[in-house]
Amino acid sequence: MEYTVIAESSGDSLHPITAQLVGAASALGSSPTVVVPGGVGADEAASIAGVSKVVSVVGDCFATFDGGAWATAIASQCSGVVLAGATPIGREVASRVAAKRGVPIVQDATGLAAGITITRPIYSGKAIETSTVTGECVITLRANAFEAAGAGGSAAVNVVDQSADVGIAVKEAIAKASERLDVSEADIIISGGRGIGQKENFAHLEEVADMIGAAVGASRAVVDEWGMPHSMQVGQTGKTVTPSLYIAVGISGAIQHLAGMRSSKYIVAINKDPDAPIFGVADYGIVATWEEAVPALKAALAAL
Repeated sequence: MEYTVIAESSGDSLHPITAQLVGAASALGSSPTVVVPGGVGADEAASIAGVSKVVSVVGDCFATFDGGAWATAIASQCSGVVLAGATPIGREVASRVAAKRGVPIVQDATGLAAGITITRPIYSGKAIETSTVTGECVITLRANAFEAAGAGGSAAVNVVDQSADVGIAVKEAIAKASERLDVSEADIIISGGRGIGQKENFAHLEEVADMIGAAVGASRAVVDEWGMPHSMQVGQTGKTVTPSLYIAVGISGAIQHLAGMRSSKYIVAINKDPDAPIFGVADYGIVATWEEAVPALKAALAAL
């Protein structure tokens, strides 16, 4: 079966999940074609081991993100089993590509085996679903759930210009509130939950993050209830992270959250409830309110 990987970029380079997608395809014995929307990172994609060909799709539609326009531009270049990242952009583009090609899509896979057998967590991580797909399909894979392919490739890069063929959706790009690290890429993460009281108190976590070069994450509860960006959400229905240090502030430790961060190398938990489940996976626990612990943490870091 032929495999196609939809690359994802971060700034002016490839997002790390692209190499993970190639690694997943390679583990099944495939030498995938990598389709690069907008052409960003095409040369990087060509250097990933196992890639057979890179298709750099360029056009005016890539000036800003529009899932429909992007899918229209790249769908003709996608064939066989299409793999994309289970990121906000990846999920949207993948679902639209599947619709345009008339094939099924499976989201948030954490395991792939020959066949094609797909495993993914369901019911907030309380169960694992195993399904088998025959024929062409689209699958999104969770970040950090698959081993990334290494470097050393030398695939050819073909450029396809879709400017004349794509109806461009005119959208004003919304300026990002910050340029903070993405939680799926950060080596240190400090995350907040309902225990910090209100959305505005995330400013205190951001101060700590600035001091230690960390990304700021959030639990599903505050994303759903306080309107925090989904890109910050750590957990089964958010992002799976594996940082060297994970600091959980005011997070009780629901099973769906633990599923997304329990593989962190070192976990520090701050919670006023001594029976909070988060302490069950923590390497170091502090039983205190965030008002007590976070200022003390900032003072200690400032003194370093």
